[in-house]
Amino acid sequence: MKIKDLKVKIQRGFTMIELLIVIAVLGVLAVAVLATFNPIEQINRGRDTSSRSDSEQLLSAIDRYNANRGLWPWQDDDTEEDSVTDFVTAVSEDFPSGSTCSMVDNLGAERDPACPGTDEIKESFIARLTSTSHNDLHIYYGGDSGDSVYVCFNPQSKAFSQEANIRCDSPPADFPPEACANCPESLGDNASCVCLP
Repeated sequence: MKIKDLKVKIQRGFTMIELLIVIAVLGVLAVAVLATFNPIEQINRGRDTSSRSDSEQLLSAIDRYNANRGLWPWQDDDTEEDSVTDFVTAVSEDFPSGSTCSMVDNLGAERDPACPGTDEIKESFIARLTSTSHNDLHIYYGGDSGDSVYVCFNPQSKAFSQEANIRCDSPPADFPPEACANCPESLGDNASCVCLP
């Protein structure tokens, strides 16, 4: 009977070696999960998604302004140059240079009687674009018939960087030359911008 009791006790518990093996396996799985779901990469991807959304909103506002006014929001009148080829930041106070009203003034609510302010973008959107923590949006327009207006931003995540590099492998004819391997304010050397459309 004593032997039966001893066998029952052994079957009911775990040995120290079994517990250490289970803890080691759980540790390896935890490291694998963290490597797969890199939290910093996920945060950067979220920022890039926000920048893409902001770029789409800005492009829509520019297109609506152009359809309603027959001018681009960086023009005061039709005698001014319509191209923007220096890859300027969308919210620069001096953009467009030499104009009475900035592009943000023309697209936002009327704050100054000299600037028409079409209310294409809301004040909260302007506040987000001008925030120091926001990823700058750059505008490019070649000015030729059939050219597209591009709004570009510097990608922070690896996924968006790969997307930018793939597009730069065979860009459209009117694509911003600065967008490929020379994105302004890039975090690393030879970075490419994500450009919409």
